[in-house]
Amino acid sequence: MQFGMFMEFATRTAGSEAEAFREGLALAEAADAWGLDAAWLAEFHFVPDRSVLSSPITLAAAIAGRTQRLRIGFAVYVLPLNHPLRIAEEIATLDQVSGGRVDLGVGRSGFTWFYEGYSVPYAESQGRFDESMEVLRRAWRGERFSFEGEFYRVHDALLCPRPRQQPHPPLRMAATRGETFPRVGAAGLPIFVGLRGDSLDELAAQLASYRDAWHGAGHPGRPSAFLRLPLHAAATGEGAREEARATLVHYFRRQSELVANDAARRGDPPDSPRYATAARLASLEYDDILENRAIVGSAAEIGVRVEALRDILGIDGVVAELNPGGLLDEATTLESLRILAREVKPQFGGEEAVDP
Repeated sequence: MQFGMFMEFATRTAGSEAEAFREGLALAEAADAWGLDAAWLAEFHFVPDRSVLSSPITLAAAIAGRTQRLRIGFAVYVLPLNHPLRIAEEIATLDQVSGGRVDLGVGRSGFTWFYEGYSVPYAESQGRFDESMEVLRRAWRGERFSFEGEFYRVHDALLCPRPRQQPHPPLRMAATRGETFPRVGAAGLPIFVGLRGDSLDELAAQLASYRDAWHGAGHPGRPSAFLRLPLHAAATGEGAREEARATLVHYFRRQSELVANDAARRGDPPDSPRYATAARLASLEYDDILENRAIVGSAAEIGVRVEALRDILGIDGVVAELNPGGLLDEATTLESLRILAREVKPQFGGEEAVDP
């Protein structure tokens, strides 16, 4: 079981952008010192009241220079917003300077305003994503190549440097919609999943479709699935639940607003799946969040919950969203991280997940 943390480099109401960067980097350094497996970086654009993490490749390089063993992942790199040959160069360079510690999570993102800001039609996102994946794989082979697609063209290019990890850094794809799960499985990619919009039963069924597609396509071994969800640890379960109340309630209400705003931008009808997801998130009570959408408690309680989720979902990794609503102070967030790394992770033997 691998234990990592999801990082947004969140902004605080009374804090500066400089403070958001300082706090995020300090959290990464602590994770490295305490033995957490990985830090996974988000990618956000045009949301200054939430995050300063618009350039994850830059922050990944900064983390690489401040850490020794922590793996540095992207959760996720929004491929359609950049030229794939540039992405291949930057990821390969980061893999070299980090000593081969890069994991590349990829996706399209469901937030249409990212695309609007870059003047990229969201309707092109799937086509651009597919072409990007093809260019990345060809570039990392270390051979001169050309590519002629609908959206991207490469002429007689030879990537330099090549990634330190061969044939390339491990890839992992995010899935949030039901139809995406079998697509990821058929492609033979490890997967990222979450519990923001779906119930535990729905997610279990979607992961079953992912594994069926994996084996149906003839891929060997057991596919890897990492679960990203809010997590807060404290010395006692009661203390953890009280500390996390405000930040978790705020987080899910904000998620509801983001999904509803995106549905409005797309022109979805009122009975669309996105509006239904927004309504579900808005109606969540704290007890329901604790039971079905987050892991909160003492180290022992968290260990039991992770074990149960591993049995139900077949996951081999947890990516913890520490302080997802941004309302916990820095000291409390650091203590939660310490407990996760030093007291929860050892319950699982410290073994790392092995991607197929």
